[in-house]
Amino acid sequence: MHTPISQTPCRLFVGTSSYAYTEWIDAGFYPPDTPARRMLALYARRFPITELSYTWYQMPRSETIERERRTAPPGFLFTAKLTRVFTHEIDPRRWPRQALEFRDGVAPLVQTDQLAAVLIQLPPSFDRTPSNRKHLSVLLDALHGLPLAVEFRHSSWANDRVLAELERRRITLVTVDGPHLPALFPFFDAVTNPDLFYVRFYGRNRRGWQANKPQHQFDYDYSNAELCEWAETHITALSAGARRGLLFFANHSHARAPENARKLICILEEKGMTTV
Repeated sequence: MHTPISQTPCRLFVGTSSYAYTEWIDAGFYPPDTPARRMLALYARRFPITELSYTWYQMPRSETIERERRTAPPGFLFTAKLTRVFTHEIDPRRWPRQALEFRDGVAPLVQTDQLAAVLIQLPPSFDRTPSNRKHLSVLLDALHGLPLAVEFRHSSWANDRVLAELERRRITLVTVDGPHLPALFPFFDAVTNPDLFYVRFYGRNRRGWQANKPQHQFDYDYSNAELCEWAETHITALSAGARRGLLFFANHSHARAPENARKLICILEEKGMTTV
């Protein structure tokens, strides 16, 4: 896949996949007894962006999104996971109407230009069959106009035609750092949208992924050497093809996600890359 050359320096936003973890209090990221309603304001003192994970479990409501938006400082960015009714629990009769509900829910972020992306996370069972290809195409049409990023989990989508179609639609392919397992979508340094690249760091706990136990799956601490390698090779390559880059750490166990995110920011700044 050809990576277009960006004419302006890529601005990098580093954060974590969600911020509302009570275990981060015990780990020292949040002060003792921090209530959930205070977490975003404290988080936003350290990072310029976060993923909203709860929007996968339930449809976003505009009043809730607006409250979160006002809690964060001006210019703080959000990405929102697309709700599971579009990807994991699909009801063909209902989801087109629900697409309008989702748009209404994230509207406060769209209106203030604080919605960096909508993350469409597809399940490992969503392979590249004719019916799934059709569903994804219609879904992307229904969400047209929103900044979309697609995370494939099944290896059958690793296809030049898929990448070319994302490029045609200017939709971002999500790059994932995780354990190398045969059925999972492989690692790609491809930029399919000159406006945006999107990286998610899951950690490389192969045994935890094979056991499919979330408490172990995301239990991983990236070393400085691993993060330096990412900065020098992959982030440099991705940055050459896009105007903005989003990098999220999902290894939330023991508050390693914010710790690793801060390490990566320091490494990027030392290398003269443009972080926000």
